[in-house]
Amino acid sequence: MKRTRFYGCHQQLGGRMIEFFGWEMPVEFQGIIEEHLAVRQKAGLFDVSHMGEIIIQGKDALNFVQYLTPNDAGRLAVNQVQYTALTTPRGTFVDDLLVYCLAQDKFLLVVNAANSNKDYAWILSQKGSFDVEVDNASDRFSQLALQGPKAAEILQPLTDIDLGVMKPFWASWARVAGVEALVSRTGYTGEDGFEIYTLSPEPAVIWNEIIKRGEEFGLLPVGLGARDTLRLEAKLMLYGNDIDETTTVLEADLKWIIKFKKGDFLGKEALSKQLEEGLKRKIVGFEVVERGIPRPHYPVFVHGNKTGEVTSGTHSPFLKKSIGLTYLPIEYTEAGTEIEVGIRNRRVKGVVVPTPFYKRPDKIA
Repeated sequence: MKRTRFYGCHQQLGGRMIEFFGWEMPVEFQGIIEEHLAVRQKAGLFDVSHMGEIIIQGKDALNFVQYLTPNDAGRLAVNQVQYTALTTPRGTFVDDLLVYCLAQDKFLLVVNAANSNKDYAWILSQKGSFDVEVDNASDRFSQLALQGPKAAEILQPLTDIDLGVMKPFWASWARVAGVEALVSRTGYTGEDGFEIYTLSPEPAVIWNEIIKRGEEFGLLPVGLGARDTLRLEAKLMLYGNDIDETTTVLEADLKWIIKFKKGDFLGKEALSKQLEEGLKRKIVGFEVVERGIPRPHYPVFVHGNKTGEVTSGTHSPFLKKSIGLTYLPIEYTEAGTEIEVGIRNRRVKGVVVPTPFYKRPDKIA
């Protein structure tokens, strides 16, 4: 298994390591619930160095990114970031990702760990006559995520940029704990926070200094377990569970990342047709109102008929209720629709609810 450059840090803090798509990663340190609540109420530090980083640069870099993704990268100023997708001609997901505009002719694509090699191959297969260079830089980058209401207060003394003026989905090159890094106000938790990318071959000083500085604020190191429960509360999609090459961007309730007027892109025709004809299904959030925890792949029923399965599900540590996501026929997607989830040998009642399940009260515009 591959190890990140923070592996020794995880060992020192007693992280419980598991295999995750070929990486040896911490699933928890002090416990999933405790780590989850620390992020919601104080702060948490995540090693997300397993994520993939692909750089597209050259004369046609913007046009190529525009062709690969449905969002409008042409709207990005230098150092601005957007959430988007790599789409197939069918309008389904190769992956979801963040696009960073590093320069007018240089873009950084941050993709999911399980997909980095697949995405790189897909991008190369679509290159055609675009005058660009594509570099899979995943193994050279290390990445940390500092998330939670205390994140800015913890990070500010360790960096030479003014975090107070950085808006969400913007980034800046800086020094963090003396190490050159790209810092962005982004995350995968539903909280305010920052993601820190560095090409330093010895980035552990950043981890150690944040852990040391954050101790007085109640910061905890956080593993993959709480990362998953946090993102589900915020209804942030997980590739392979909630979205994949069988689900379209519209079905995934992500119409807002599609900019049909920007010009041609992969999947535009298919998505336009689906929008015109009307969706037949869509992802929804639900709560279980009886005892039981919905887990991925548990069957979902409406009026006694199986409609699909749970794509993501858990008992929410912060909301203290069982929640999940599933695709339902469009006629059953209204809030208040009653469903059933097959949990072991019984069916428990649930109800479709508005999402996200959790939205932080001080959300920055």
